[in-house]
Amino acid sequence: MLFFPNAKINIGLNVIRRRDDGYHDIETLMYPIGMRDAMEFIENKDSNQHLFTYSGIQLPGDEDLCAGLIERLTGKVKIPPLEVHLHKNIPPGAGLGGGSADVVFFLKKLVDFFNLPLDFNKQFEIASETGSDCPFFLFNRPMIATGRGELLSEAKVNLKGCYLLLVMPGIHISTQQAFSAIKPNGRENLIANRYHLPVEEWKDNLVNQFEEALFPQYPVLQEIKNTLYSMGAVYASMTGSGSGIYGIFREVVKVPENFSEYITFREWMS
Repeated sequence: MLFFPNAKINIGLNVIRRRDDGYHDIETLMYPIGMRDAMEFIENKDSNQHLFTYSGIQLPGDEDLCAGLIERLTGKVKIPPLEVHLHKNIPPGAGLGGGSADVVFFLKKLVDFFNLPLDFNKQFEIASETGSDCPFFLFNRPMIATGRGELLSEAKVNLKGCYLLLVMPGIHISTQQAFSAIKPNGRENLIANRYHLPVEEWKDNLVNQFEEALFPQYPVLQEIKNTLYSMGAVYASMTGSGSGIYGIFREVVKVPENFSEYITFREWMS
């Protein structure tokens, strides 16, 4: 079975407080985009082992969530030995949720293909235990995320007709690294009360709090954001805990030469 897990961007990200369990309460708007990985699995008839292979962008050794999913499901449901291949287009550590998308799409396809006895609530539980932004990809439509990211409510926002330019400078920022640099602000509903504003007003109202913490460490991220605004973006922001930076435009834009060393992605948004 062949499938194509997609990335997401965050529109505003507010870190409210550190919790007793070590996680943080956040608020953000997650929006799916068309940048995709490619995954395929078939039954491995030559072995009694699962075989995972990879191509594309190299994964950090500790971010193989799909292999971890198989281990967690073993003994709970019946899955035959598989050959699984992941072609990675979505850069890890860029705030795009690529690893989370891969594992959730993999889970959904396993359930469908093998008719596994895992209803939506059980899939949601598995996704929540796997990663904070994993539950979003079960819905894969605009959502306000709160709690540690697993509490979701529909966001009535439509960016269809806007043009997205996403710039990924190849800096891997781990979630732990990003949160260690940030000071929670204790303020709630900053995103939910403001995303209804016209996109042209988002610049001063929907802020990714990680920018304040990470831009001094990685000045190139601020430079990319400034360039996007100079190109005519109506809104530009870091996504997630970085390091991807995107701009939303009202018309098609070309990738400037000074972005040639970076991975870029462009699309009309839907």
